[in-house]
Amino acid sequence: MLCTSALCILLLLSATRRGLPKPKMSENGVVPRAKVLTIDTMNPTVKNVEYAVRGPIVARAVELEKELSEGMKKPFAEVIKANIGDAHAMGQQPITFFRQVLALCSYPELLNDSTFPEDAKSRARRILQSCGGNSMGSYSASQGIDSVRQDVARYIERRDGGVPCDPDDIYLTTGASDGIMTMLKLLVCGEGVTRTGVMISIPQYPLYSAALAELGAVQINYYLNEEKCWSLDISELQRALDEARHHCNPRALCIINPGNPTGQVQSRECIEDVIRFAAKEGLFLMADEVYQDNVYADGCQFHSFKKVLFEMGPEYSDTVELASFHSTSKCYMGECGFRGGYMEIINMDDEVKAQLTKLVSVRLCPPVPGQALMDLVVNPPQPGEPSYDNFIKERTATLSALAEKAKLTEQILNTVHGISCNPVQGAMYSFPRIIIPEKAVKEATDKGQQPDMFYCMKMLEETGICLVPGSGFGQKDGTYHFRMTILPPRDKLQILLNKVKEFHQKFTKHYS
Repeated sequence: MLCTSALCILLLLSATRRGLPKPKMSENGVVPRAKVLTIDTMNPTVKNVEYAVRGPIVARAVELEKELSEGMKKPFAEVIKANIGDAHAMGQQPITFFRQVLALCSYPELLNDSTFPEDAKSRARRILQSCGGNSMGSYSASQGIDSVRQDVARYIERRDGGVPCDPDDIYLTTGASDGIMTMLKLLVCGEGVTRTGVMISIPQYPLYSAALAELGAVQINYYLNEEKCWSLDISELQRALDEARHHCNPRALCIINPGNPTGQVQSRECIEDVIRFAAKEGLFLMADEVYQDNVYADGCQFHSFKKVLFEMGPEYSDTVELASFHSTSKCYMGECGFRGGYMEIINMDDEVKAQLTKLVSVRLCPPVPGQALMDLVVNPPQPGEPSYDNFIKERTATLSALAEKAKLTEQILNTVHGISCNPVQGAMYSFPRIIIPEKAVKEATDKGQQPDMFYCMKMLEETGICLVPGSGFGQKDGTYHFRMTILPPRDKLQILLNKVKEFHQKFTKHYS
């Protein structure tokens, strides 16, 4: 057997003869073992994934928070994160009934506590009886707890005016994102010009571009019409589809309604047009409806794609393939951390459905506390039950406050020269357009940054306001935006908006 030093000499000679760089030696003369996983040998699609909502702006915001806590002087007293739709982190209060039932499910000894209302206790008992060993700590069926799926189906039937819903078409998920990713996995196939293309709106929620990048699918951009309050035009869908067919196989169309990041609410007429378009072009429809309770503007109303599909008659309801998604993270609940959600599938091929069930079984089951919470969302306190009045009071207060803040955001931003903000009809965000002076654009370009990233990073450093640049969501060339949530408490939102106003005026003056 060769000694260590002799082996090292042989390795050095071999590398020299082959023109390779000499292996680095450790202090004891041993050649260290090369890493199996390096940036060059990792999955290349992962390197293409970007998620602006938690990108470099947010990383810097976290650093600034740490610096403030260590006593470093800044031109602001706190960092205000308006980058993500995390309602409770922004101060929104949880619904009492939901938390009571979850507490009872987590610690059943509390069922003996007289301070909990009886309807919360009966709901907790029903959920626990559906769990293995009467414990929320057990696995559930991969598709989700049967009684919860039944409650989801009944909720959908009530929401959609009696349109039937089969619990077997319901899959409980780890938030809506899990369901969206699962459906995309089923859809993506082919190579080259036969590779699956997926149509997504621009601006878009970065989950979609990130998921398509990870799966190696082709992203097909269709642009929302900013001049018409971020409306969706069928002619634009047709343009995007026709161009994409030259280099990929378009198979799916994704719609976010109400919109993220743009806050628009689609009319029933628009949804009908989208369904006809999908039917004509043979596209699988994916309807992201997680903001369905967040509708604020007068004259706007949420219409589910499923309801409209079935009201259009058998020509469409028997043929168009649809997956729709909902979540516990948004609306009046804001329970992001529980990761509860569901998807409903319509007109899916039976053999594909079997494959879907197999695929979700690989991850065992969604979080059971999230499933329990979803059950409460779709089956809240009813009239006559002890918790009903307080539930309605809390729900109404939360949605009314959001509607107020949506209007406030639009009003204040539109007073700023160089910022224009469409009405926030729904969801939890505004996506205003900003004018960035040419001098600032050049400086950003010289630094290798997108101009709106440069703008938002400057704002963060000078004001402590954390927003997301529009380039992270996609936008038409030559336009710039940022996304901000409307979630902070009204007083803090007012401060935030005034700081944005002051910063933009100062920024524009400096670079003019």
